[in-house]
Amino acid sequence: MTSETTTRHEQDSGQQPDPRRWRILGVSLVVGFMSLLDISIVNVAVPSMQQGLHTSTGTVQWVVSGYALAFGLTLVAGGRLGDAYGRRRMMLIGLVGFVLASAAVGLAPTALLVVAARLLQGLAAGLLTPQNSGLIQQLFHGKERGKAFGVFGFTVSVSSASGPVLGGLILAAAGTHDGWRYLFLINVPIGLVALFFVARMVPGRSEAAADARIDLPGALLLGGLVLSVLYPVVSVEGHAYWALPLLVLAPVFGWGFVRWERRTVSRGHSPLLDVSLLRRAPGYAGGLAIGTLYFTGFTGLVLVTSFYLQQGLGMSPLHAGLLIAPYAVGSAISAPIAGSFVSDVGRKITVGAVAAVIVGVAALAVLAPLQPAGRLWLVSVPALLFAGLGGGAVVSPNLTLSLAEVPPAMGGAAGGALQTGQRIGSSIGSALLMTAYSVTAAHASEHDALRIALATAVVLLAVALAMAIRDWLRG
Repeated sequence: MTSETTTRHEQDSGQQPDPRRWRILGVSLVVGFMSLLDISIVNVAVPSMQQGLHTSTGTVQWVVSGYALAFGLTLVAGGRLGDAYGRRRMMLIGLVGFVLASAAVGLAPTALLVVAARLLQGLAAGLLTPQNSGLIQQLFHGKERGKAFGVFGFTVSVSSASGPVLGGLILAAAGTHDGWRYLFLINVPIGLVALFFVARMVPGRSEAAADARIDLPGALLLGGLVLSVLYPVVSVEGHAYWALPLLVLAPVFGWGFVRWERRTVSRGHSPLLDVSLLRRAPGYAGGLAIGTLYFTGFTGLVLVTSFYLQQGLGMSPLHAGLLIAPYAVGSAISAPIAGSFVSDVGRKITVGAVAAVIVGVAALAVLAPLQPAGRLWLVSVPALLFAGLGGGAVVSPNLTLSLAEVPPAMGGAAGGALQTGQRIGSSIGSALLMTAYSVTAAHASEHDALRIALATAVVLLAVALAMAIRDWLRG
């Protein structure tokens, strides 16, 4: 359906766009940025947290990985709850939980309490984030929806890539011993202000909202699937290899989830996620695969590069963050532009964007290890800027194309599934690249470790590129 046809359909049905829709989107994206930023901002603070809490690297790693695990567990359920009970209600509940958990992390006296509060923070973030895509599906139509997803893609890209910079700035200002606490405490005033604007501006549940019954068995089966994938992956990062056999449960939970959801639909009830979207909505299945594979390669890139700069070259968190910042700059430039053109260009824009990321990462892998620390910026700035220009043009078009034919009543759950794929990809990619880096560094130099890790990222991104080409040719 073209954007003109969509617009005529809306006019014929008497639907008028909300005049406050861009301001509503701005408020929701501030909340989304805060929850997504908390994934990457902690990466530069691991040494500081280990020192301040007097604990092991493995325990601190759970502060990073536990958030991603809990986040991934609640994304689809959070999206479905927003579809059923209204975006505003779920954003308010999630935001209150996020603010309280952030305060608990920042004030916790022991490592165990930090990890526990971080898990609760991730659960709350999983309620918040899918409301963004759900609101865009609800408030925007036609080409304007592509522009809105462009702004959302900008938020996702920049929050992921700017975390090390902001984390480095906060640690530089607050000190390395307890400065990590302010990475979480800063969420409290921002979240309280956001609560006020969410309550006033975000629309509640409409009369045409979906059936409010929640598919609890489906949620438990999907939770088991995500847990059986993510828990072994994040455990490997802490060298707990005993959890790997849990991966065999993933196909079992996946099969059970699909069967149950089909049975739920056949009985006339509302599913957690209508799996027939994988057949009925053009581009949704391909977009889910592309997004998951892209985040598998992309997320580990930022983590490994930050680790190399700090541990390998002895740079400060701020210095490392600034060297990685060009990726965020490139993403900020290209994401809204790509969102404006995706309706006309289609999947071709994803193909070109992923190819650009591969070129930038490959250039960094080949050239960065050859440079002394003082001249590294001559290589890293153009390579990461070019990769960032590609990266910003991947996320927003993929969201737009994936959700183009998804009904708004399932928009939150469908968007949550896309973001669950991103979280799974991020966790797997981070574990793969850090493992490649650590194993190589133990037998060779830090420079060789960076080459091997980035080469691994290139291979993963190449698979995402192949999926994008396949989806383009089929469309």
